[in-house]
Amino acid sequence: MPQFKQLRRAYGFDDVAIVPGEFTINPELVSMGLEIGPHTFDIPFLASAMDAVVDPTFAIAMHKAGGLAVLNLEGVWTKYDDPRSMLEEVASASRNEATLILQNAYQAPMRDDLVARRIKEIKEGGAVAAVSVTPMMTKKLAPLIQEAGADILFVQSTVTTARHESNSIEGLRFDRLLEHIHIPVVVGNTVGFNATLELMRTGVAGMLVGVGPGAACTSREVLGIGVPQVTATIECAAARDYHFRETGNYVPIVTDGGIRTGGDVCKCFAAGADAVMMGSPFAGTTEAPGRGYHWGMATPHANLPRGTRVHVGVNTTLQKLLYGPTSRTDGTENLVGALRTCMGVCGAHNLREFQQAEMIVAPAIKTEGKIYQFAQANQ
Repeated sequence: MPQFKQLRRAYGFDDVAIVPGEFTINPELVSMGLEIGPHTFDIPFLASAMDAVVDPTFAIAMHKAGGLAVLNLEGVWTKYDDPRSMLEEVASASRNEATLILQNAYQAPMRDDLVARRIKEIKEGGAVAAVSVTPMMTKKLAPLIQEAGADILFVQSTVTTARHESNSIEGLRFDRLLEHIHIPVVVGNTVGFNATLELMRTGVAGMLVGVGPGAACTSREVLGIGVPQVTATIECAAARDYHFRETGNYVPIVTDGGIRTGGDVCKCFAAGADAVMMGSPFAGTTEAPGRGYHWGMATPHANLPRGTRVHVGVNTTLQKLLYGPTSRTDGTENLVGALRTCMGVCGAHNLREFQQAEMIVAPAIKTEGKIYQFAQANQ
């Protein structure tokens, strides 16, 4: 008999819905803290390591708001003393010019003194200093990052695995890395059970989930890879729970990318996430440095850009985005309030309980009975 490749169904945010619980609780009674290594955060919201989203000033503001912002150490903040003029040039460029401008700007070398300076700026503001590097630069930069006083190291690429073949004598091995640095290491990105479990077994402190869903990412178009976020989160949450039963070590997972509304946030946690990481919503705040634009870490790649500059506008503040108050009815503000309310409707006192909420496949969840809303939107 011929053997045919079998395809399985995968689900994104718009394909599913959360089923209310059998009892409800007041939203103010729920707890939603996040732990990464020894660090505790009031809310499970992270700002993406994108140059137009996080600078030291934004990282401090995010810390004061109760969450965590991650600074990209391979971006403009460690290449230029003051990158504001470059950011202004990117913001004013045409769509066709933007990527070339970014490619040219990112050719400038990283400066060790700026790596240390940016970490110091965040620390002096009283914030947890979380920084991000790619696997290729990790072995070189990790000692400097630790010496400069960083609190958490994120190692990020489009896809990260525990086993990687390269031309070097020995590629990056996270178990070896963790023998030499003593700060929590969060790794990403993954979308599947086995790859996530292997990385957790190396001793990492957290995992990022998601390949290609971000508004500024084009990996799905350029490479054809990716798994919709609900399915990816479910798979990686299963690896986390398996690892916990196996070792007693709970490694939080962070759904990273593609999150637009409070409903998306809630579906991440119901699918099993411990936190969410977002770029576009934070890029639209007055505190973000990108002037209403943002782009992914792979956008300036010299040979194969896998991202694009997107315009989100400056249309809210960090306070309103996270906590409100808001007059918007589309779920794009007061994301913490939306999560609290959904947890209460599902009878979940904490995120671990909310991870057990029932979910259903419901592709009509956003269109059923909404004919008047669609008519208004098209007027």
